[in-house]
Amino acid sequence: AHFEPLSQVLKRELLYVPFFGWAMAMLRPIAINRDNPKAALKHVAKRGDELLKDGVWVLIFPEGTRVPFGQVGKFSRGGTALAVNANLPVLPIAHNAGKYWPKEGWAKKAGTIEVVIGEPMYAEGTGPRAIAALNDRVQAWNEATQRALGSVVAPAVSGENAVV
Repeated sequence: AHFEPLSQVLKRELLYVPFFGWAMAMLRPIAINRDNPKAALKHVAKRGDELLKDGVWVLIFPEGTRVPFGQVGKFSRGGTALAVNANLPVLPIAHNAGKYWPKEGWAKKAGTIEVVIGEPMYAEGTGPRAIAALNDRVQAWNEATQRALGSVVAPAVSGENAVV
């Protein structure tokens, strides 16, 4: 309810799933072909900009796919590029849903999913460097928040004083 109206970037194949995909198609998603990353990025940029200008929130999962619980994947820059080019902030959101709905298999566990909504993050400038810097800040926020949620173990420290 906080993010209405909303569109999300998703892989095009999801729209072909009976019932679920058909319902998703009615929500005006930005459906991309992940087999063609350049075309997908252009489509997200064009369609995402149109939706943002219409006052629609655009939800992007920057890792591109689910990752195993306990890990954080590399963030793509598509979302931050969209935000920078539209002169809008990124609103970072982290959750621990992978604890209850693992990447592998369909089995789910009972539990309460925690969701953390961060402060809006603006780019400092424009262009590729501003996009990369904002993307790095968003990913760092996500990793720190995932550690605070207990979803990611702090990275190991190497050297004499490391605890093993």
